[in-house]
Amino acid sequence: MKKRIIPVAFLLLLGTTFSVAAQDMEEAYERAEDMLSWNLADKVFYSNVNPNQIDENRFWYIQNSREGNLYMLVDVDDQTRELAFDHGRLADAIEEATDSEADPENLQLQNLRFYDDATTIRFEREEEVWSCSLQDYECSLYETVHSPVQNSVTSPDGKLAAYIEENNLWVQVIETDERIQLTTDGEHNYGYATDNHGWRRSDRPLMKWSPNSKKISTFRQDEREVGTMTLWETREGRPEADIWPYALPGDSIVPMLERVIIDVEQQSKTFLDIDPDHHRSSNCCGLIRNGAWVDNEWSSNSGKLAFVSTSRDYKDVRLRVADPASGDVREVYHEHDDIFFESNLRSRGIPNWRVLHDSNEFIWFTRKSNWGHLYLHDLETGELINQITDGDWNVVDILHIDQDSREIFFTGVGREEGRDPYFYHLYRVNFDGSDLTLLTPEDANHRVTLSSDASWFVDTYSTFTEPQKTVVRDRNGNLIMELEEADIEDLLATGWRKPVPFSVKDRYGETDLYGVMILPRDFDENKSYPIVNAIYPGPQGGSLGSRSFSTTKRQQAYALAELGFVVVAIDALGSSPLRSREFHTYYHGNMADNGLPDQIAGMKELAERYSFIDIDRAGIYGHSGGGYATAAALLQHPEFFKVGVSSAGNHDNRGYTYYWGEKYQGLLEGDNYENQAVHLMAENLEGELLISYGTMDTNVHPSMTLLLVDELIRHNKDFDLIVMPNRGHGYSNESYHIRRTWDHFVRHLAGQTPPDEYRISR
Repeated sequence: MKKRIIPVAFLLLLGTTFSVAAQDMEEAYERAEDMLSWNLADKVFYSNVNPNQIDENRFWYIQNSREGNLYMLVDVDDQTRELAFDHGRLADAIEEATDSEADPENLQLQNLRFYDDATTIRFEREEEVWSCSLQDYECSLYETVHSPVQNSVTSPDGKLAAYIEENNLWVQVIETDERIQLTTDGEHNYGYATDNHGWRRSDRPLMKWSPNSKKISTFRQDEREVGTMTLWETREGRPEADIWPYALPGDSIVPMLERVIIDVEQQSKTFLDIDPDHHRSSNCCGLIRNGAWVDNEWSSNSGKLAFVSTSRDYKDVRLRVADPASGDVREVYHEHDDIFFESNLRSRGIPNWRVLHDSNEFIWFTRKSNWGHLYLHDLETGELINQITDGDWNVVDILHIDQDSREIFFTGVGREEGRDPYFYHLYRVNFDGSDLTLLTPEDANHRVTLSSDASWFVDTYSTFTEPQKTVVRDRNGNLIMELEEADIEDLLATGWRKPVPFSVKDRYGETDLYGVMILPRDFDENKSYPIVNAIYPGPQGGSLGSRSFSTTKRQQAYALAELGFVVVAIDALGSSPLRSREFHTYYHGNMADNGLPDQIAGMKELAERYSFIDIDRAGIYGHSGGGYATAAALLQHPEFFKVGVSSAGNHDNRGYTYYWGEKYQGLLEGDNYENQAVHLMAENLEGELLISYGTMDTNVHPSMTLLLVDELIRHNKDFDLIVMPNRGHGYSNESYHIRRTWDHFVRHLAGQTPPDEYRISR
């Protein structure tokens, strides 16, 4: 065989070519790292305004200024905004009084309160309350902090803290640390106020204090025979098992809640005279909102308790009113939905029902018209008095009810023509439905905080492309004063590109879908780019999340784009509750649909619109529900999706918490869950799939991923797998996982060689 002779000069040239290519990729990874969320976090100023009301006219907030975090004081009546105090002098005074360092640019005043016409402040520091005069800047110890016991719920008057000990409910008298046992018959898996089922486990009691701090609404949770889930913590020697109750779709025995009222003064309990309730709330997801048990509402005088019971299949809800003293319960209203009922469209939003005991009425939210609206009912009979809001748009959150003027302040979406239907706006309406008024006129997404009496509100508004502006308005929406305008000069100096909002049609070419496109900083419209879909299918919330201005997009999309990809996120059919009921429930009973045909249709439409998109190189990635959707994409649509990264996916909801699957897939009956089980589609894999899971994921159990892995092996399919030992559900933002995601797309979708073991610092 004749030996080939290769000139040395050619070898040197070849080596130089490889070296330059490797250097280019190294630099691309460095650019991508620059765009990670934690590296952009300090590039935007004057954007965060979280008002804290002092009295009827004044509030304070922390301004994220270029000079540091500054405390600002606003007087709405006088229309003034000024520094709440001299930060340098206060820091000096704190250091002198406490003999510890205080940074004037980041004072971190815990539980700050203003007194004496805002001339005195008090705050907590190392378990002590300090008082500082803002006239002479003298600080002195006010009192020692009386701390509530760990994992407790403090009463409205601040004097008591309820907590769980050995399956029973106790209270601590905070000032004296006296401990009082309220129940004695709690036992393992049959305890009071326990918060320990499904993906959420906490030692903090699930309950709701009465306004007068004398009673507690809670439950005894019976999960004694509920099936368990097991995880194994990796450690040297023997691993340690973590075992807890975890009901699955179709289980005959599931957690049940025995509603009970605890009288703290009498140290007695009264069980409500109804059958045990299912572990359900009237909207997604879980039993807790703002630290309290949801779907419970005490009357202002603490004499009545209103609550909503939701059936296991989420189709039936019942408004009930209880007498806390006797335990008598009266059913006021019942509603049935053939798919599932929702009392609020936001994931973990506060249910939009309110009982008005003084006027013997209640306000009810329902989507029975296909849109989420408010209705006024008679509390005695349950009969409808009148519909309050109507039209092809949705109420989102009731924020304030003025019973004297009979007005409701609420947020809504989709009402204003020609605007993004996901933009939040604030409205006011009368109980009888008259005088519906838009209070936030700008074409933007509005985040509002009302004063205690709704006489004024702080409004921060922005869009995907326009940064935050914050103003104060009166109850009629009239501008009182401007507060802040975000400064993004430093952000733009990095080369950061604003996302490109767009709308496309759904799989049928009929319904408008909304999304954003993210391009690399060195984008060249004359080049060709692979397209990657950053997906979260919902159904409780879609891929885009908030429409407010942000340097963070799903799964670090800005960073991935820097590696030479067009990254898109689209809210598909079934993905978001903020559209119509029909839209939200589109793939109910077939969760594996995941809106993927709409994602494909939207991506193809974008490719027709923009010649720089190479639709033949399409990828997808996501975490949790997004991980599920990613695996489903490659297995159901292998002709379109070529590369995917699927992390922590709930690939078969028969192994996921029952209060999720039984809502969005329906009760398990026969083989009706077969169509959503991704591992049953494993033989279809053609593309390049990277799968990952955390071994201690109490949310999405690893078993669902291992079912998929086992089937891929059985069908002799090539795939990549990352196991994250001792990680829970939230590992996707770990540097190693991000880097491996980049590597996977660079190698298999861009056809390039990633740098060897690039290390992302954080």
